[in-house]
Amino acid sequence: MEDRPKATRNGRAAAKAKQVEAELIAVVVSVNDGEPAVLTIGQGDCLPSGPFALEHRSLQSGLRAWVEKQTGHPLGYIEQLYTFADADRADGRQQRVISISYLALTRKEHATGASTCAWRSWYDYFPWEDHRLGTPKLIADVLKPRLLAWAADAKQTATRSERRRRAAIAFGLDERPWNEELALQRYELLYEAGLVAEATRDERSIASDSTAGTTMVADHRRILATGLARLRSKIKYRPVVFELMPPVFTLLQLQRTVEALAGRLINKPNFRRLIEQQELVEETGETSLDTGGRPAKLYQFRHVVLDETAVAGTKLPLARG
Repeated sequence: MEDRPKATRNGRAAAKAKQVEAELIAVVVSVNDGEPAVLTIGQGDCLPSGPFALEHRSLQSGLRAWVEKQTGHPLGYIEQLYTFADADRADGRQQRVISISYLALTRKEHATGASTCAWRSWYDYFPWEDHRLGTPKLIADVLKPRLLAWAADAKQTATRSERRRRAAIAFGLDERPWNEELALQRYELLYEAGLVAEATRDERSIASDSTAGTTMVADHRRILATGLARLRSKIKYRPVVFELMPPVFTLLQLQRTVEALAGRLINKPNFRRLIEQQELVEETGETSLDTGGRPAKLYQFRHVVLDETAVAGTKLPLARG
């Protein structure tokens, strides 16, 4: 049999290539009045995103262009987060969709307030993640019994045991400690158990309702959970939290920002001692009268630490009370 003409082969290859769509998506985070917030578009159910186009000089420039077009918000600090390429991500589209996601850190005052975007607390999407006032009742009253029922529903004894173990690790059950960095594992476990609305949409739900957080389009909530987990981990070993701070701040404001991101409280003396030991900040010589009590010293980030060889060891760990 003769080989097919080269033009025919190239044409089919080009047609296949058109079935793959590269999407750029941004998890843009700020901390507003003690609440970690994410920049959304639409009805608060969508992250800023758009296709990677030929006119984009690079992936990052393409992402910046889409975010600014959709939200009026220029991006500063960004880093690549993760590439999502699961076969079931098309969400009704004909093409295979590959999403290249980025984490961006900014301050709310930098936004221009475009009518198509809004800041939403990320605890609207993950209400089980905020432990600043103690363990949310949602876990004990709703999620724990449903997760245990899901585990018990497995046909195999080994599967039942494994499901219960995963639930205990993720949600701090059976007297296990709560690990704030497992945000993505918790969301994916709830999805697998059919306890979030996205699973209902994908016809795999056994039980879900609005108590399990605000839903998002496609797998945007999974992408947001990935950003949450990355940031919670990264603030412990890199000084990225200062990307979210104003030029000058009090140590209490800094502590409250870290607590907002981590979703748990920090021991105040330990936190301040760690800040001093790491030499991450320096006094400005000014004070703030907005504390409601005695004037508080104002500090600024020591940008020189980014140039010091010791920066790899710079840490801002969560000091447990």
